[in-house]
Amino acid sequence: MKVRSWLATCSTGTCVASTHDSTIPFSYDTSEHLVSDSSYNRGTATSSSPSSSDSSCSSLPSNLSLQTLPSVPSLQKLFPETIVFSVFDISVTSIKPRPKHPITCVAVQGNLLYVASVSEISVYDRQTSALLDVYNGRDSSSGSVKSVTFYNGKIFTAHQDCKIRVWQMTMTKKHKFSTVLPTVNDRLSRFVIPKNYVSVRRHVKRLWIEHADAITGLAANKGLIYSISWDKTLKIWRASDVRCLQSIKAHDDAINAITASVDGTVYTGSADKRIHDERSVLFSGACDRSILVWEREDSAAYMVVAAALRGHGKAILCLVNVCDLLMSGSADRMVRIWQRGSAGKYCCLAVLDGHQKPVKSLTVVKDDEHSDVISVISGSLDGEIRTWKVSFSKPGSPQSAADIQKWNL
Repeated sequence: MKVRSWLATCSTGTCVASTHDSTIPFSYDTSEHLVSDSSYNRGTATSSSPSSSDSSCSSLPSNLSLQTLPSVPSLQKLFPETIVFSVFDISVTSIKPRPKHPITCVAVQGNLLYVASVSEISVYDRQTSALLDVYNGRDSSSGSVKSVTFYNGKIFTAHQDCKIRVWQMTMTKKHKFSTVLPTVNDRLSRFVIPKNYVSVRRHVKRLWIEHADAITGLAANKGLIYSISWDKTLKIWRASDVRCLQSIKAHDDAINAITASVDGTVYTGSADKRIHDERSVLFSGACDRSILVWEREDSAAYMVVAAALRGHGKAILCLVNVCDLLMSGSADRMVRIWQRGSAGKYCCLAVLDGHQKPVKSLTVVKDDEHSDVISVISGSLDGEIRTWKVSFSKPGSPQSAADIQKWNL
């Protein structure tokens, strides 16, 4: 295992995440969000599902890279007086499930770590790494698990077979199947009415509440569950009765990433090279290997590229933004930790090197809001889950000056 420090630049691939994560008691700025897009996701959709209703939305072209925008400045080194944190210690623990399959998703709920690998979902104790439960393993027909999210005691999983499955945890921490979305009742209430059917391809129709291709992501917020798919649609489900409320054709190509912010705004990233919606600051990434920083123009209703973070050697597959820290996982097998300082400057605090294959999923946890330690959990196509415990010091602390020299090369 190698841990390297860096003060260079960075690039990208497609996922979406917001600064808010319910498992992280950081203070955060809800005006900042991030989007990333991956070459390991579906590049084009083979089918489309027209929606029951469309909504107008703004979008940003996200195909800009060093080659297409050489004039975009790279955000370089921070000076010591502007640094918010410096890294002074990193330790790592590893879980290697058997049999060894690519990790497609990692998620945290309380003290539980959920790991999706092919069609199987394993649940571990985060503190002891003990395996507590394995479920959905016998249902190989569901295809690979693309996403896991949580709401009101329920676990929602997105699958390759175009379905969302809902699970409940029992008193013994085992997971019991509850229902599949869309539910039978939802289908029965709509199937008789012709206008509830839409064309998904030539001579094929489906109910508009059904996804017509693999579901690639889920997000939960304010009593709603959001799902995205390679069928180019965003669907909205009411969590209380898991009924589909709306279907929106959000993009012109496969949708690979979604996040919902605390203010109710939903962000989606697609292979059509657009980001759905806008805020004051956005991070976008794609297979061009660069993370672009978008900022709102003063007195304008659109976003412009302010600068780029460059340094990853291949597409970025996942991004997590917490407070002033941005974590990026890439097909180059690295995880980078970026810090935002004053005046919109950034630096790469550390490069976490140890996976043997692309880093497909990231999540971040801070168990104690008074601690300067975070856990960065990475899942890779090499079948390994790593937990990187990263300790930070703040300017003025005894180790601060030495840390800046140690980590900021």
